Amino acid sequence: MQTQEFHCPSLSELSETARQVLAYGKERTVWLFEGEMGAGKTTFIKALCGVLGVSQTVQSPTFALVNEYVTQAGETVYHFDFYRIKSEIEALDLGVEEYFDSGAYCFVEWPSLIPNLWPPDALLVSIIPNPDDSRTIRVQS
Repeated sequence: MQTQEFHCPSLSELSETARQVLAYGKERTVWLFEGEMGAGKTTFIKALCGVLGVSQTVQSPTFALVNEYVTQAGETVYHFDFYRIKSEIEALDLGVEEYFDSGAYCFVEWPSLIPNLWPPDALLVSIIPNPDDSRTIRVQS
């Protein structure tokens, strides 16, 4: 497994960090976001969607479980939040495997709640807050 770390010193540099991470992980479509509550998972996904050309409002799909966005190029991006899921069966009932197989970007928050459903080629993205309010983005492929 390969690991690459990116440093995001501030919110003002978030788009540039997102651009770098997208370039690194461009071959992967399923991205699994780990990090403590408040680490910045949704904020980083917003930045990724912005770089991809999503013009809609990007927000956490905590209650809907999945939000669908469309880029300016007409490509679909799916954003999942499994924080409130009670079992992997709920994710299966949602059709998560079809989403993962779609070839569209799938950004997944709280993937640890569906560990048996991860595709083998998923990209694991860990967001680590630092004491100076910067973030370390650790990407494992």
